[in-house]
Amino acid sequence: MEEVTLIGSAPVTVALKGSIDSANAEEFYAAVKMYYGDAETDLVLDCAALEFLDSTALGTFIKLLKFLKERGHMLKIKGLNPRIKKLFVICALDKIMEIE
Repeated sequence: MEEVTLIGSAPVTVALKGSIDSANAEEFYAAVKMYYGDAETDLVLDCAALEFLDSTALGTFIKLLKFLKERGHMLKIKGLNPRIKKLFVICALDKIMEIE
């Protein structure tokens, strides 16, 4: 992961850049949770600059979704490139989280 950047706070919006894989998935999760903090709002992940993710990363997105749902909030994903979006659709993640 090259970069995880906070770009908004209501809802919490985090921009992702680079790749998320088994080598950095926990770092990605920790960074997003740090930016989210104790917020009482949904989380938006802006993936316009995300270039690659693997199955570990998909699991981390689900882990974030579970964290948010326990607090009564949702995970929204925007800006996925078509190749990565196809992975979310194949895994039916578009049925459990909002993908723009």
